[in-house]
Amino acid sequence: MTDIAARCIREQPRFKGIFQNKGTFERRVRLASPTMHSDEKTFINQAFDEGFTGRNTARLEKEAAEYIGVKHAVALHSGAAAMHMAVKLAAERLYGSAAAVPISGGLGTVGALQGKRVFCSDFASSTMADSIISEGGEPVFVDASDEDWSMDPEVLEIAFQRYPDVKLVMMNHAYGFPGQIMKIREICRDHGALLIEDASESLGAKVHGKQTGSFGDYGILSFGSDKIITGSVGGMLLTDDDYSSKKARSRASHSRAAAPWRQHEEPGDDCLMSDIVAGLILGQFRHLDEHIAKKRMIYERYLEKLDGDIMYMNPVGEGTEPNYWMSCMTCESNILFQETRSEREYTYTNQHGTASPMEIYDALEAFNVESCPVYKPMSLQPVFRNYDQITLDGSKREYPEFDQDGFWVRCDVAKDNFDRGLCLPSDIKMTGEEQDRVVEIVRSCFD
Repeated sequence: MTDIAARCIREQPRFKGIFQNKGTFERRVRLASPTMHSDEKTFINQAFDEGFTGRNTARLEKEAAEYIGVKHAVALHSGAAAMHMAVKLAAERLYGSAAAVPISGGLGTVGALQGKRVFCSDFASSTMADSIISEGGEPVFVDASDEDWSMDPEVLEIAFQRYPDVKLVMMNHAYGFPGQIMKIREICRDHGALLIEDASESLGAKVHGKQTGSFGDYGILSFGSDKIITGSVGGMLLTDDDYSSKKARSRASHSRAAAPWRQHEEPGDDCLMSDIVAGLILGQFRHLDEHIAKKRMIYERYLEKLDGDIMYMNPVGEGTEPNYWMSCMTCESNILFQETRSEREYTYTNQHGTASPMEIYDALEAFNVESCPVYKPMSLQPVFRNYDQITLDGSKREYPEFDQDGFWVRCDVAKDNFDRGLCLPSDIKMTGEEQDRVVEIVRSCFD
């Protein structure tokens, strides 16, 4: 946004009085940023003194496994690496090999999921779908539930009716608010399918007192720079299976066989977590409950001042305890807002009594506040658009007119969330006064 465009927004009468002299926040109010403590330095210095022996990494794996309630944790350099590792391990259990499958005639190889379909969440980041595609599989996107924004169990059942041969399901807990993982797990067991549970955003969240990341055959954690605790990078594979943990650790260190020389008997990778990154995360781990408490305060303040009047906040599922990683809203009004989005651009109309997500996004940006739209569903992404999507209406491939503008889609929660949703600033360093001004800006957009 240009300075002129930002000033034009700030000078609108509806924002008068929020700041004196048409000002802005002196420091940028962030969406989510790392919060460091002194403990991190202790573990990092230890890694320097000991010469990167892997002690921090081993300790982090032990503490994470005990905290989540699984037998094994394998620390890797990113959540995406952990997700890809889980896909390869699942492929080996299901189809006999996690290595690339040779093409006859010596013309190369194809992925371990070649020709196989996988169900995955539509309302999510691209990590799950990317992992499926990279192994030659075909993602089938399962719509979200309006009860929690994560995979809808009822839609998953419809998906199995459409594709009964599917043996792998991947679901996430959107924005740190747990989904109906127990129902999802039960459905997977009924159909003989493995479950990869993406808990990248929900570390510390619980379902009926049990930590997310412990329900699936494989669990995924991420410690990226915007996560509730961070090493700037980093991820983790969680599992109760002894073989899978050993196999993952071997593959993550080039798949070196037990020989005096560098012996490689299957393809490997180089994606183990470093001792420095592990030290950062270990230090942050000691403050996880504190971070969750602050995130919850931010969410509840938004809930008190905004929810049910002009918008709704992320729903909290029955029997769940979110970690409140990201506070999100959907615009609600008796007056329909007017907003149009192309692949990369957007326009909207200012209307009294209502506001569009991108109108609020622009207003916040004009006052030096970071926000962002919620997930654009994977089924709407150009790279994945040709793959099937399942909603309560059934498979979109059953309706040739599905992608046409005139076709009436009754049920598409993921798309509806994207059309109406916005992630609000959820940084735990944001003060109460700063959040109150953010709320004023949002409410003023509706005037």
